[in-house]
Amino acid sequence: MTSLTQIIGDFNPSSEFNTPENWLQGRTIYGGLATALALQAALRDAPPDLPPLKSAQIVFVGPASKSLTFKTAVLRQGKSATCISVDCMAGADVALRVMFIFADPRPSKIQHDFYQFPVVSGPENYQSLGVVRGAPASLSNFELRFAGKSLPVTGSDHPELMAWVRHLGASGVDPAVALLALGDSLPLAVMASFTEFAPISSMTWALDIALPVVAGESNGSCCARPVSAR
Repeated sequence: MTSLTQIIGDFNPSSEFNTPENWLQGRTIYGGLATALALQAALRDAPPDLPPLKSAQIVFVGPASKSLTFKTAVLRQGKSATCISVDCMAGADVALRVMFIFADPRPSKIQHDFYQFPVVSGPENYQSLGVVRGAPASLSNFELRFAGKSLPVTGSDHPELMAWVRHLGASGVDPAVALLALGDSLPLAVMASFTEFAPISSMTWALDIALPVVAGESNGSCCARPVSAR
């Protein structure tokens, strides 16, 4: 079993990357890993004094089942923000396109706090998911504890999935990279309303980070945190 730590340690954006079996999602690379590798490529090719990751726009263009390479381009480096694009190439075809914005936090006289954190207990109060027959191989890289009132494929009328999720091996990985690798660990929320398994996949993500991601206490990269899918 190849850990995220091993993958990032050996990763070279310009060399062919072949997805380890335990990071496959069906026949293609797990979307969270592809996105994390895109960020790692951006960090390696970034100009000096790059500020923290602020946001990302992610588009899954096509299948990523071949040997993958990553092409980065610094689109603009301004006084307050830097924009870097990354294409994940499957042979000659674009499989993933990501636009990253890096920017330092800035003070503001205007503050709004309309978002309420999910009302859940700590992860120790929920049962670990364990092995699920038919689940993607990539799920084996995470500890997942569902904390909401809905579960996948239960015919629920509340299409929201909420869980505590953490890596099982991501020591030494940049915390922002580790966070993105968690991003696709839950199925789409609509699966809570399914009554049987059916094909479904993510096509786009949007990510905004209010404050810089910091290392967690559990493994030095990204500790257990509530993740929700709606």
